[in-house]
Amino acid sequence: MSTVIRIHEFGDASVLRAEDQPVPEPGPGELLVRVDAAGVNPVDFKIREGAYPLVTKDDLPFSMGADVAGTVERAGEGVTSFDRGAAIHAMLGQGRGAYAQHVIVKSDEAAAIPANLSAAEAASVPLAGLTAWQGLLDHGRLAAGQRVLIHGAAGGVGHFAVQIAKAQGATVIATAREEDADFLRDLGADEVIDYRNQRFEDETDEIDLVFDTIGGETQERSWQVLKKGGAMVSTLDEPSESKANEKNAHRARFLVQPNGTQLEEIDALIHQGKIRVVVDRTFPLDQAGRAHDTLEGEHIRGKIALTVG
Repeated sequence: MSTVIRIHEFGDASVLRAEDQPVPEPGPGELLVRVDAAGVNPVDFKIREGAYPLVTKDDLPFSMGADVAGTVERAGEGVTSFDRGAAIHAMLGQGRGAYAQHVIVKSDEAAAIPANLSAAEAASVPLAGLTAWQGLLDHGRLAAGQRVLIHGAAGGVGHFAVQIAKAQGATVIATAREEDADFLRDLGADEVIDYRNQRFEDETDEIDLVFDTIGGETQERSWQVLKKGGAMVSTLDEPSESKANEKNAHRARFLVQPNGTQLEEIDALIHQGKIRVVVDRTFPLDQAGRAHDTLEGEHIRGKIALTVG
């Protein structure tokens, strides 16, 4: 048998349940992975609370988690990319349950874990790293020499976005708390704006790309600093069509998708020392509720991960 964390109803962290299930069997193109660590993301507690529109009561019971790092125990028919014993990480599709002792991973979702990463670090990369990659490059079309404004820069997605943008040759302006300024400069941010004591629209302008992980008023104010022909990309709120037309700007709200090839590109930057994975703290799998409460209620730099024994 294998343990998995599920919810049967929406609510606070007490609705997270550890349950036993049979060890799953990999189908064609799939891997059975023994989990060493699972990443924890803000979308996880939004799903748990019933505040994520893509997961409804009809989806219950729901297996939690999307980020996984572990060891291949068995490969399904047709898999040639990973052998038994390979250390891999991946972002799973919705509801497939990374908070578990065993998971099924599609081989095209997976990438080999860089040798310099711990399991907790490896599990912290996929969803947040791919969100930053797809937002900046696929949707934002970021190019060398451009100026990018990153909101929520010290968080899980944000700290990857700062480093990916810098690796692409962009000038990075980050909004964050004052106490995170040195942390973000160490990651490569060229300017850090303290959003609690400064209005970013008074501190910067001529932005080619706004990468918004905050939404609301922050996104609305961002139109003031976006140059004509720029791009407004959000992980949360749909950018205004009328304001985009006024600026002749590209706009996008997107949902991150699993992508093993892009994860390999992120891993290459990690291997080269151009991306540092920051794990604020870890919790054992049976303390997933504490991990949720910590992520939701405290100020976190980088990521939180669950370790699976």
